[in-house]
Amino acid sequence: MSGNQTRLKAIEQIVNRAPKSVNTPEPLSKIWATDVFNLQKMEEALSKNAFKAIKKTVQTGEPLSAATADIVAAAMKDWALSKGVKFYSHVFYPMTNITAEKHDGFIITNSDGGAITEFTGSLLIKGEPDGSSFPNGSLRMTNAARGYTAWDPTSPAYIMHTPNGATLMIPSVFMSWTGEALDKKIPLLRANSAMNSAAQKVLTLMGETEIATLNSSCGAEQEYFLVDEHFANARPDLLLAGRTLFGAPAAKGQQFDDHYFGAIPERVQVFMQDFEDQLYRLGIPAKTHHNEVAPGQFEIAPYYEAANVAADHQQLMMTVMKSTAKKHGFLCLLHEKPFAGINGSGKHVNWSVGNSTQGNLLDPGKTPHDNLNFLLFCGAVIRGVHKFGPLLRAVIASASNDHRLGANEAPPAILSVYLGDQLEGLFNDIKEGKLLNTAEGGLMDLGLSQILHFERDPGDRNRTSPFAFTGNRFEFRAVGSSQSVSGPLVAMNTMLADSLNWIAEKLEAALGQSEDKAVAAISVLKELMEQHGNVVFGGDGYSEEWHKMAVEERGLKNLPTTADALPALREQYVIDLFKNTKVLSPVELESRYEVYAEQYILSLEVEAKLVVDLATTRIYPAATSYLSELGLTSSSIANLGIQLDNSVAAAIAAETNAMMAAVAKLNEALATHDFADTEAHMRFCADVIRGLMDQVRQHADALEGLVADELWPLPKYQEMLFIK
Repeated sequence: MSGNQTRLKAIEQIVNRAPKSVNTPEPLSKIWATDVFNLQKMEEALSKNAFKAIKKTVQTGEPLSAATADIVAAAMKDWALSKGVKFYSHVFYPMTNITAEKHDGFIITNSDGGAITEFTGSLLIKGEPDGSSFPNGSLRMTNAARGYTAWDPTSPAYIMHTPNGATLMIPSVFMSWTGEALDKKIPLLRANSAMNSAAQKVLTLMGETEIATLNSSCGAEQEYFLVDEHFANARPDLLLAGRTLFGAPAAKGQQFDDHYFGAIPERVQVFMQDFEDQLYRLGIPAKTHHNEVAPGQFEIAPYYEAANVAADHQQLMMTVMKSTAKKHGFLCLLHEKPFAGINGSGKHVNWSVGNSTQGNLLDPGKTPHDNLNFLLFCGAVIRGVHKFGPLLRAVIASASNDHRLGANEAPPAILSVYLGDQLEGLFNDIKEGKLLNTAEGGLMDLGLSQILHFERDPGDRNRTSPFAFTGNRFEFRAVGSSQSVSGPLVAMNTMLADSLNWIAEKLEAALGQSEDKAVAAISVLKELMEQHGNVVFGGDGYSEEWHKMAVEERGLKNLPTTADALPALREQYVIDLFKNTKVLSPVELESRYEVYAEQYILSLEVEAKLVVDLATTRIYPAATSYLSELGLTSSSIANLGIQLDNSVAAAIAAETNAMMAAVAKLNEALATHDFADTEAHMRFCADVIRGLMDQVRQHADALEGLVADELWPLPKYQEMLFIK
């Protein structure tokens, strides 16, 4: 079947699709966490002493004895077998932004040839995948390949159901035989520990006596697109690259602002209900879903959880989202920019820190100027973003996210902090050596008697800020939709640990000169703001004025591409940050640079090869076929003595020749391999390959508007975005 026939057949199949039956949703109380071996189920299955030990491990990170691990393993196996499970897997999180798993059976055979089930503490604790077969930045080689997975008891095991059966999934860390972290979980656990240690110092100096273990929390707002599978199967670029490499804008896009929070299409609602029921069974607290700004774009946001569990749940959510979409005849697109000309997708990471004794330390309360702990922790974030802004940009760097950042739909590639009017004024007062009573938000009176008055936030919401304070947390808005939240959480927790250590040192010195903790805290914050206040900005982050001011006057860095951003991982101050906090060794950090640089290069090369292939084998034949038809038609009509305007034919010929000339240049560029190092290769991809791909696309998209609709070989934007 030719490309245009496939496209037209796809439209026919979608239009004539029978509605999918809708199951009556079960009550939340009946399905919540039914497939999770959480503390509640452990309490029912374990002895009092064993449960007390595992609970302490989960809540404080206390080591678990081998004897207790054996007891937990037996209870976990019995629970899983009671639910029809025959296999288990140590699920882990390599440097790929997706999960990895190897399934093993509970079965062993005895001397009589019979089969029994076995699952000991040693099997629960350790697995052994091949370390060299995952991205590792040369930490593992084929001749030195041993790697280990190890159970993370702080993240609950769960059962994953598929049409082929059920598997017990055990969240795990992944390391090399020599002990280096090969995953995203180990650095996150280390970063959280470093933050806890530093926070304990500051709180102790501030006179707190009972201080529970501190943890960071995360709530990630996941954006995504849904495209019918019939269209997706006719678009090799969507299947292999996750985005459309060609496509002229539809006449109607998002300019009417009518999709955001609009009525959710019925077919999408059925998908959402199915998807969220599965999440609830897995103990993932899906809280909100709605239409996003672009047509065909949606969002789901879970409630906040401990960062380590939230990161695991985020990975699981993306897996379930894609499999459920397939069941409903959709392709779920998590790429940051699947369609040109309309908004891309992000994953806003809402982040805070706290514990059971002091509560949320990023909650200012009613009077933030009286809440010294809040001011110190908020100040630590300000210092961290200013000092380590390039690091924050590096951990969200990818070929796909580069399309979104700075495009007036997402935050710019310049890292700044938005505090809101009240807090910004308060920190400016501290910087200037004065503290004034600041106005609270007040009540919002709409002048409508039927609408109840409600409390207004003390600051507005700035959607152009990459790192914004939103009432009791910070929102890192620049994270890409396809990315793991672990990388950003590692960077944020580590920079916070560094800043809190700096504050503790300064605070200790200040308290040596004054017994007044408020005086000491404000003096430290004054010094902090004098050094780092330039990162606070409450204006329009999209404006040219800000871009100029940020770089030229405030000394902030604008890192628009991954090739610009990733080298920050090799800066000595970043190496020292991770080394001093014991989050990543220099070798582990360098491995991440190598892995992410290679992923950037490979992503662009795959896209470039697809551009060459589609332009040559799909678009060029369609254009020349139509030219031939126009020529025959023109000749036939000329025989009647009628002259037709041949400007369309001339335009098609010109665009086709220009497209193929650009394809030839792109092919030549792809054959270049003599690079001095990885950074030079990235630079070439950013500066040359991307530009040539854009040139090919420019001419191909022009041809889409000239070639007869019935001959065009690829599903169009107006079809993919609006036919559901």
